[in-house]
Amino acid sequence: QVQLVESGGGLVQPGGSLRLSCVVSGGAFENYAMGWYRQFPEKERELVASISMSAYEYYTDSVKGRFTISRNNAKNTVYLQMDSLKPEDTAKYYCAAAPDTNRLRVGVADYWGQGTQVTVSS
Repeated sequence: QVQLVESGGGLVQPGGSLRLSCVVSGGAFENYAMGWYRQFPEKERELVASISMSAYEYYTDSVKGRFTISRNNAKNTVYLQMDSLKPEDTAKYYCAAAPDTNRLRVGVADYWGQGTQVTVSS
């Protein structure tokens, strides 16, 4: 059974940085496109960034230039480096795995993590 476990969330001041990690177990990590989503209270989950099996990266406009997604296939891990954080980045962040990035773009993933809370506040 494929499991995704996120870590790295927490409380950070505006302008600060956090790195989220998502470890995948029980499946062939290199065969999945990976994505990071976030969900604001009472709103739908939105795709923040995705990375294909060939490491092609996608970012939503609001995080371009501030967030970086990467993957380490040897460690079965996908990362989200978040710099220059803003209060409006406060949300619960989820990682997800899918056969391709097109499915991630429309929110259809085969597997989801349990989420990690990111709070940006002074």
